[in-house]
Amino acid sequence: QVQLVESGGGLVQPGGSLRLSCATSGFEFTLHDMYWYRQAPGKQRELVAQVTTAESYTYRDSVKGRFTITRDNAERKVYLQMNSLEPEDTAVYFCNAKGARTWNARNDYWGQGTQVTVSS
Repeated sequence: QVQLVESGGGLVQPGGSLRLSCATSGFEFTLHDMYWYRQAPGKQRELVAQVTTAESYTYRDSVKGRFTITRDNAERKVYLQMNSLEPEDTAVYFCNAKGARTWNARNDYWGQGTQVTVSS
């Protein structure tokens, strides 16, 4: 079965850092684009970062220069390095995989989420 399991969330002070990890299994990792989303209470889910199968990178404007998404195809893992964290980054962070080919484009897999809280 398909699994995406996030870890690394927690409580951190403003200006601090966290690294989130997403361990995956049950699908062709190298044929899927990988994403980090987040959702704060009372707000819409929003895209944070993307890394494609070709290892191109995209970030929302508010995290550019602070967050870095990477993938390790050998380990089937995706990471989100978060630096200079701000209270506005507080949210549940979700790992997501989407098929990157026409024949697997239906694939849309989600993890359970990990809580990130940035507070003094």
